[in-house]
Amino acid sequence: MKKITFLLAATVLLATVKTNAQDEALRECTIKYNLFKGDNQSKKYDDAYTNWIYLMDNCKDLSVNIYKYGADLVQDIRKDPVLAKRVYEQRLQFFPDDHPAKVHSDYATYLADNNLASEKEVFVILEKAYEISPQEMGVRNIYKYFQGVTDKYKDENPQRVFDTYDDVVESVGEKLDGYAKRINELTDSTKVLDAKETRLLQAYQINSTALGTIEGGLDAIISEIATCERLVPLYKRDFEAKKGDAIWLRRAVSRMFNKDCQDDPMFETLAKAYAEATPSPDSYSFYAGILEKNGDVSGAVAMRKKAFDLETDPLKKSRYKLKFAETAKNRGQLSEARSLAREAIRYNPSSGRAYLLIARLYQSSVNNCGGDEFEKRMVYAAALRQAQIAESVDPSMSSVARKYIDSYRANLPSKKVIFTAGVAPGSSYTIKCWIGETVSVPN
Repeated sequence: MKKITFLLAATVLLATVKTNAQDEALRECTIKYNLFKGDNQSKKYDDAYTNWIYLMDNCKDLSVNIYKYGADLVQDIRKDPVLAKRVYEQRLQFFPDDHPAKVHSDYATYLADNNLASEKEVFVILEKAYEISPQEMGVRNIYKYFQGVTDKYKDENPQRVFDTYDDVVESVGEKLDGYAKRINELTDSTKVLDAKETRLLQAYQINSTALGTIEGGLDAIISEIATCERLVPLYKRDFEAKKGDAIWLRRAVSRMFNKDCQDDPMFETLAKAYAEATPSPDSYSFYAGILEKNGDVSGAVAMRKKAFDLETDPLKKSRYKLKFAETAKNRGQLSEARSLAREAIRYNPSSGRAYLLIARLYQSSVNNCGGDEFEKRMVYAAALRQAQIAESVDPSMSSVARKYIDSYRANLPSKKVIFTAGVAPGSSYTIKCWIGETVSVPN
């Protein structure tokens, strides 16, 4: 009995000692953590570093802020790549559920920028980030990941490339729509912005510009392999297995539309299947083009109206109007295309794509809207103005708009041409034919 009592007492004593030791360790960690935070915020980086190292060695799961603040400390202040690598690895180990996609993405960036890993190793980390959440990946890494997927699968499995592209572009599109809505709200002419709203608007515009650049980069990559010659056999091969898959059909129809593959019979097959699988504004808008192609103009008009009326989101309504404008342009109905583009702008005032479409409509009429060199080159002035508006209202299209701006500006009438025409620089000039816009003669 005495032996049992002694054992129980010893067990209780050991447990108490262990608990006290744990409490003491936690208190020490808490003290070191508070000292680290205070010194770090006060920019006493040497003192902060001493306590931070203790936390990294002894308090690894105390707070994720050990790694958030520590990353900046070792990367920007101490510039210690080996220790920075340890920060990322420990954070992923002890806080695996705290924005893991962003952490993997940031980790890949750091490794690549400091030549601490091979391209293959960086791609593996980016793949993990993408599988968790593409929305949390850095803009540059989205592009880098997609380039890696394309290089790896473009020959052996192009569908994998297309699926990845669609996933990424839809994710980017959702972000851009969110920014567009906020930008439209903050740039309303009746609204006076306070300091906070001004900062928010600038942030939305910067983020939108970055995402727009990536979107253009992704399109440039996919355009090399997403040709009609490559798409049609692929969709013919997979159609029977996928004809009930609304997502696959939507992506296939959209890609063929965007690549101008509508003349191939496979486009009609896909569009009909999409409308049957998912009766929706989007599927109706594609099917309208099929009706028109087959001579049912009134049916196409009714189908487009049905698609438009069913949609409630202003940004999506704008995109439908823009799609209808593109169709009108392809038919040679330039004035109608401009009217539809302007309707798109009414639903989304920051639609740079709509302004650029109008600019391209004007550009296509250069030789038809002027009798001499001066008159023809003044059409570029109207196109230039539309491209400049596109750049100013839609940050996501700014890089694309600048290319058009440079091109149109280079084609404006020269001083010699203006002098020969007997027109005063800076005066107003109304362009002939269907355009009918008044612009300023270059000064």
